Amino acid sequence: MNANYLQTPIAYLKGVGPSRAETLQGELGIYTYQDLINLFPNRYLDKTHYYKINELQRNSAEVQVIGKIIQLKAIEQKRGKRLVATFVDETGKMELVWFRGQKWIRENIKLNVPYVIYGKTNWFNGTFSMPHPELELLEDHKKGLKVSMQPIYPSTEKLSSRGITNKGTSKLMQQLFLDTKARFVETLPTYLLSELKLMGKSDALLNIHFPKSQEELAKAQFRLKFEELFYIQLQLIAKKMVRKNKIKGFPFTAVGTYFGDFYNNHLPFELTNAQKRVIKEIRADLGSNAQMNRLLQGDVGSGKTIVALMTILLALDNGFQACLMAPTEILATQHYHGITELLQGLDIKVALLTGSVKKSARKVIHEDLESGELHILIGTHALLEDKVQYKNLGLAIIDEQHRFGVAQRAKLWRKNTVPPHILVMTATPIPRTLAMSLYGDLDISVIDELPPGRKPIKTVHRFDSNRLKVFSFLKDEINIGRQVYVVYPLIQESEALDYKDLMDGYESISRDFPAPKYQISIVHGQMKPADKEFEMQRFIKGETQIMVATTVIEVGVNVPNASVMIIESAERFGLSQLHQLRGRVGRGADQSYCILMTSHKLSPDAKTRLETMVRTNDGFEIAEVDLKLRGPGDIMGTQQSGVLNLKIADIVKDNDILQTARHYAIKILKEDPSLSNPSNTVVSEAYAQLVKHKNIWTYIS
Repeated sequence: MNANYLQTPIAYLKGVGPSRAETLQGELGIYTYQDLINLFPNRYLDKTHYYKINELQRNSAEVQVIGKIIQLKAIEQKRGKRLVATFVDETGKMELVWFRGQKWIRENIKLNVPYVIYGKTNWFNGTFSMPHPELELLEDHKKGLKVSMQPIYPSTEKLSSRGITNKGTSKLMQQLFLDTKARFVETLPTYLLSELKLMGKSDALLNIHFPKSQEELAKAQFRLKFEELFYIQLQLIAKKMVRKNKIKGFPFTAVGTYFGDFYNNHLPFELTNAQKRVIKEIRADLGSNAQMNRLLQGDVGSGKTIVALMTILLALDNGFQACLMAPTEILATQHYHGITELLQGLDIKVALLTGSVKKSARKVIHEDLESGELHILIGTHALLEDKVQYKNLGLAIIDEQHRFGVAQRAKLWRKNTVPPHILVMTATPIPRTLAMSLYGDLDISVIDELPPGRKPIKTVHRFDSNRLKVFSFLKDEINIGRQVYVVYPLIQESEALDYKDLMDGYESISRDFPAPKYQISIVHGQMKPADKEFEMQRFIKGETQIMVATTVIEVGVNVPNASVMIIESAERFGLSQLHQLRGRVGRGADQSYCILMTSHKLSPDAKTRLETMVRTNDGFEIAEVDLKLRGPGDIMGTQQSGVLNLKIADIVKDNDILQTARHYAIKILKEDPSLSNPSNTVVSEAYAQLVKHKNIWTYIS
């Protein structure tokens, strides 16, 4: 059969046609036969058992019964009519009821002919009834592909209204398999199928859509999940190997004056063992001839910035410039002030480039950068502009990297003839399963130790009814010289509403904390950058005791004297965001507190998030809970959401399969990097299909 057969437009499949094809495309993204085969069921109903009417229980279960319709009658009710059928088998009788679609039922139902009915039963007035049952003539039921576990496919209201019900989707799938009689090309090597006792490709696809038993279904699911995760890992690991072997990087062989002078004379504190280990890993990368591409993970306050700075100094020691890119002006400015302060007394020129830098100042930065007079450039997306040209960029550091798209990061690669070394940092702990799936092509370093002297932040959950006690506690903290954050949610869809929340809160706090005794700063996304910076600086200098803000202060603000973080409407925040916000306090030696304020009305997920925050300060434990609650797409944000478009595997539930898949992908590429061994021919061909079509299910003989 033609290898492109499954690329046939779905409209050509019997039972679809142009109108239904348009609906399938719009609702489920099904354009071709291949897309339909890739529509894997969400769950299955066990249809291995046929009940007798006298076996039915009063528990509203879904059941399947064989019998005959002997009578149809319409019964008047307050609004309209209901259609009732008397359904019998050799053991008793029950009713089938329809409140809509009655005309079609009247015209198409055959009396005294065997049917298979399926649906939920109700017990009423001493009789079982089944509203809107699935109906199939027993004769047709026997002809179809034998399905003992009925698949339930993804659906929408629009699909149902166009007649594409679950039963309709199953019929289309049956039609496709019966029409094509396709034998799918095996995409895993014989030795792997044998070693892992995996089901063959054709059997797996048949059993995922038409499982003969629970056991066969489980085998099919394992096989297809393993295959999907295996090829994702193969792609990531192959990419990593190519980069290490082929993409040359600038060798940073010297550890010179800049690094040595800073380490010996200007480092304000002793590095933790974790920081020392990570710097060692980075130095090993920079000393090789390959381009570094490393992800640096570290919880809030773990000291990633100092590691970044020492990496920058290694670049300077080897005659290169460095840049640091952050997602917001506030964070970029924070890095600029922090790094400038640390480098005081050293002959190193640092500049800040953001959208609000004036044209005249930009011109000077561009000139100094091209001449090499400027050593370090810190900024936002402005760093990516074509006008920004370096004399010799050797290192690019990206902070909170998940806020940037792949294309944006790639622009930094092109800022020198040889790509600069890349260090990406995140304060959002990434669960191991997600890191393996999204960043399997990167080397990963983790700072898993907080600087000495830091006390764990005490986190409590308080209801709005406790507000007076909370305000009393704040006054006590302010009286001993501490500062306080009060954060309100900001959700893009309802900025006006959230702005109102913020202003109402500000007015309420102003009443309870009156001037001149108390001074309050306010920061939100609708302010001009200069006004935002002015208010930030007032708080940083201690001129104001309370900072009322939206989540613009989520990343990067470092005020060691701030000891209390109040998060209003905490139930509206995600776990990782709550953890990020909590990390704004606890940066000094004093005991710090995070108070989560909510109403009494909480969803089960919100309760789990709040309980997790109160229980632990461990960012990685929090990230694991967050992954289970929200799934990978939401955690990585819009920039990364398309990266893990899995069709059947789930990286949370299928962690064990992911580990196995990664193990075999590494093993195969280690033994046969070019996949040229005859035993790996199928892997090589399937991998080529994956790269070409971004899909591995397309393949038939």
